[in-house]
Amino acid sequence: MKTRRDVLRTGAIALGGSLLPQRVHASTTPSLRTPLPGHATPGLPDHVTPVVLPNGTKLPYVMDGGVKVFHLVAQTVKREFAPGMVVDAWGYNGECHGPAIEVVEGDRIRVLVTNELPERTSVHWHGVRLPNGMDGVAGLTQPHIEPGDTWAYEFTLRQQGTLMYHPHSDEMLQMAMGMMGFFIIHPQQPRRPRVDRDFAIFLQEWFVEPGTSTPDPMVMLDFNLFTFNARAWPGTAPLVVRTGDRMRVRLANLSMDSHPIHLHGVSFNVTGTDGGPIPSTAWWPENTVSVPVGTTRDFECVFDEPGDWALHCHKSHHTMNPMGHQLPNMLGVDQSAVAERIRKHLPGYMPMMETGMGNMHEMGRPKNTLPMMTGDGPFGPIEMGGMFTIVKVRNELPRGYDEDPGWYAHPPGTVATKIG
Repeated sequence: MKTRRDVLRTGAIALGGSLLPQRVHASTTPSLRTPLPGHATPGLPDHVTPVVLPNGTKLPYVMDGGVKVFHLVAQTVKREFAPGMVVDAWGYNGECHGPAIEVVEGDRIRVLVTNELPERTSVHWHGVRLPNGMDGVAGLTQPHIEPGDTWAYEFTLRQQGTLMYHPHSDEMLQMAMGMMGFFIIHPQQPRRPRVDRDFAIFLQEWFVEPGTSTPDPMVMLDFNLFTFNARAWPGTAPLVVRTGDRMRVRLANLSMDSHPIHLHGVSFNVTGTDGGPIPSTAWWPENTVSVPVGTTRDFECVFDEPGDWALHCHKSHHTMNPMGHQLPNMLGVDQSAVAERIRKHLPGYMPMMETGMGNMHEMGRPKNTLPMMTGDGPFGPIEMGGMFTIVKVRNELPRGYDEDPGWYAHPPGTVATKIG
């Protein structure tokens, strides 16, 4: 009887074998619910700073000879976008978005892909240079991966950079449901200057009807939820760095819109695309980087000023949570008389948009739906949502990088004050 290790060795592609992904019988693959043994990023060269995925995970692997073996499981999953809202999404290994694959230029890798979805799928390695039969376009370069089947992809990495993976089978639905992940290839040789903190954030947009939990894949443009790593503010984790650290942020976008990502407090250099690292002589300075659809962008910066600095999409609706799009424009309209009449029948009724949308954090809303703007800061409500998080820069981090250091304690005389 074949053992699991036999399958990992013989069920995948050998050097010089077929260039099509190979089917492996699902019943003999490793547990589909338990990650493969090993660490998420063992064996990285000393010059590599491991990537951090706020609110995300990395895919473990095992070594089979000289091959790194990963196991992706396509599944339906539940994802908490923010406290109080859980979405029925699709992803990999119980995660949405899928766990990042972190590897090194020159590695030979084998990825076993098991399909637990209710329909067929495939995996495309977006931007990766590889044999045509490994490209993952179902119907063109391989058959579809049917439910219950496991297929193996194997190739040697001949580049470096911030890349992605996603289906190329019913991709309109599967990508709209969250099936995507980072594929990050570190260089064999050191890149200078070395970064101290290396973050990766996937940008995505969704339409979830208020009061429901399943994204609508038929919506093409009118989205109402916008996420960093499938989390919306105030559910997004902060990016924690020390003052003086060189920070890299990797941004990936497989949504339907471009996203201009803006960082407060510092200028940065755009240092990479999905085509690979940009030579340092060609870096350009920005405060905002546009991430077009189907691309990645890397930027790097050094904070010389501690504090809590906002990082967000600068499309104003992308920093809001669910809202109805069929509302009349009542800005500047005195609704006091009609509101009083309505309250006789609907106690607690609150007119909208008369003087603006602030102070709406506690409006009634359907279950499993976030307020449009929510989350409290040290000075009151932070009227944001969606694609918004905070870079927390501190002179000292006695607890290390792994814990939220709390709100910034401003030195006396450094906070804007009311004078009239």
